[in-house]
Amino acid sequence: MSQRSAGPRLSDRQRLSWLRLIRTPNVGPATFRDLINRFGSAEAALEILPELMISGGASRIARIPSVAEAEAELEAARRAGARFVGIGEADYPPLLKSMDNPPPLLAMKGEGAVFRLPAVAIVGARNASLAGIKMARTLAAELGRDGYGIVSGLARGIDTAAHQGSLATGTIGVLAGGLDMPYPPENAGLCDEIAERGGAIISEMPFGWQPRAQDFPRRNRLVAGAGLGLVVVEAAQRSGSLISARLAGEMGRLVFAVPGSPLDPRAAGTNGLLKDGATLVTEASDISSAIAPLVDTQMPRTPLEEPPDFSVTPPPGEDDRARVIEALGPTPVAVDEIIRHTGLHPAQVFMVLLELDLAGRLERHAGGNVSLI
Repeated sequence: MSQRSAGPRLSDRQRLSWLRLIRTPNVGPATFRDLINRFGSAEAALEILPELMISGGASRIARIPSVAEAEAELEAARRAGARFVGIGEADYPPLLKSMDNPPPLLAMKGEGAVFRLPAVAIVGARNASLAGIKMARTLAAELGRDGYGIVSGLARGIDTAAHQGSLATGTIGVLAGGLDMPYPPENAGLCDEIAERGGAIISEMPFGWQPRAQDFPRRNRLVAGAGLGLVVVEAAQRSGSLISARLAGEMGRLVFAVPGSPLDPRAAGTNGLLKDGATLVTEASDISSAIAPLVDTQMPRTPLEEPPDFSVTPPPGEDDRARVIEALGPTPVAVDEIIRHTGLHPAQVFMVLLELDLAGRLERHAGGNVSLI
């Protein structure tokens, strides 16, 4: 896995504009996609952002990163031996594209070829038992020898063991902070080793970003989305690993769990998953036999192409905005319901929602539902 995949690429100018857009406050993956769809390119979207924020009722205009700031982050990536990969490019993890609202840009260090392997995520407790660590390392090594890439979150305990077990065959680490801010810090050497031995480290966060508590669920979402299935080795009743398992299930991924002693609180979460229908795992073949039929169903890579500008519908007026805002509230509702209720053209409704989002007044939920903040 020493060569990068060939395929369509963003131009340097596109990559710079994409980075500026996704780093703008209130622009997440869903908003990024809507802006590109509406205005045809990131560059055009950047020009119209202040006007959209004002239309959405922003109390102040969010600061758009300058060209110089984006160039500085690109240079930081180059100095770190990393790069930014766009969602249409060949090295972008193909399974992530089947998620709701995948990150448009990922910082990546290592070999994109590892994403051509069918992947399995392995997660679990940070304060893992020696038996749990041995199990995670063994599962990762055996699955790796069977041709699977191993995804995990580079945390202490089970995550670290999973990466260590699959170093020789291909492992993918997902960080909650910037690519230059591995957490825990003692895993910085493991990050380097993964990248040097044919694996990859990825993050959707900016360089220099110190991970916060709210960033770990975002990391867990990418871990769950990057594999065909997710294995939980040890997990307490309330843990990030169970969040990952829930997210994996919502994405249609297979969920596996290793049983544990009812007397060990680190097994309460995994035993609960088994009660809820997760597949029981005592050896690697339990996973590979279930995953194998799915290998050929991985999402096909799509060519990189920014959608055309189809903004032919008249922009929403003040009365239109008022109707959409009146239909919204703190309870999440489907966008289709808003369209039916208001009688507005879908493009007008999406435009108002986009304005509210950029103004920091809209919250997006699973399944495409929205609510007012």
